[in-house]
Amino acid sequence: MTTLSVLDLVPVRSDQTTGDAVRATRDLARVADDLGYHRYWVAEHHNMPAVAATNPPVLIAMLAAATERIRLGSGGVMLPNHAPLVVAEQFALLEAAHPGRIDLGIGRAPGSDPVTSFALRHGAGGVGDDAVARFPEYVENVLAMMEPAGVGLAVGGRTHALRATPAASSVPTVWLLGSSDYSARLAAEKGLPYVFAHHFSGQGTAEALELYRSRFQPSSGPLGLAEPRTFLTVNASVASDADEARRRALPQLLTMLALRTGRPLTPLALVEEAEKQQLGPDEQQLVDAMAARWVIGDGPTARARIADLAATYGVDEVMVNAVASAHVGAEPHASPDREETLRLLAARD
Repeated sequence: MTTLSVLDLVPVRSDQTTGDAVRATRDLARVADDLGYHRYWVAEHHNMPAVAATNPPVLIAMLAAATERIRLGSGGVMLPNHAPLVVAEQFALLEAAHPGRIDLGIGRAPGSDPVTSFALRHGAGGVGDDAVARFPEYVENVLAMMEPAGVGLAVGGRTHALRATPAASSVPTVWLLGSSDYSARLAAEKGLPYVFAHHFSGQGTAEALELYRSRFQPSSGPLGLAEPRTFLTVNASVASDADEARRRALPQLLTMLALRTGRPLTPLALVEEAEKQQLGPDEQQLVDAMAARWVIGDGPTARARIADLAATYGVDEVMVNAVASAHVGAEPHASPDREETLRLLAARD
């Protein structure tokens, strides 16, 4: 059986406040926990009208306190935006509070526009391209600082002990994330788990995973890995019938269309709002191409598609980004269609 997990960007619909969206995400995590999903990751995106996942550690702390069993993690922390020590401290503390349940997924992309990236990086991880260029160094720093023994830091001619937390008894699992072959190479070199962002483009996945697997070098220590470890991410909208699943996916498809064509971004539309938008032939072709790479359909069809994707890419775990929006009249603090996606995918025929 394919292991199922969840990716959540904490979408903000046109009928929601940030508080509503966060409450809906908390309830969705509880549903995933009750249904037996393996892990629940939250993203890091900034200054986007439709995304409230700006701070993964804060969200993870909230979700870990609201759930019982499921692993919680970042999908991912955009490391160039932050000082490595701050990230190491945050996740070492989360692991101490919830041992064995915390994943630290690390990405290299900014997760935002250039102005916001500058505001985030100034005085933290670095400014401009320097932070991205130093990404391998920053990854190494985070790994070393989270080791229970810490790391020696040379300052003023003396070596000082530096630990992310005073007395760690365990460490979170560290994953590298990417949408190109860069992170695949780095994860293989460092012997770390790796995830390719298949949900974002749906292209280049097989090549990135093959590169990672073929170049993987086993690593040792608390964060070490003996063999390659990866899984697949995919967007999904599942309903009682295929037509309804497509309707619920349309708002997110239109958001992705705006992102890829440079249009102004807005809060995630409700289904009826999205259906009023008129698309030109080229726009419709792009939307159809994106939808073809997503999992959209009724429960049995969607579960079969998940199994086929897992077999195609040689993974035993699939992380689902539940992209279903909601209909006019839905409770603002709830995400019933995203919850139904998770329930139908977890069902057994």
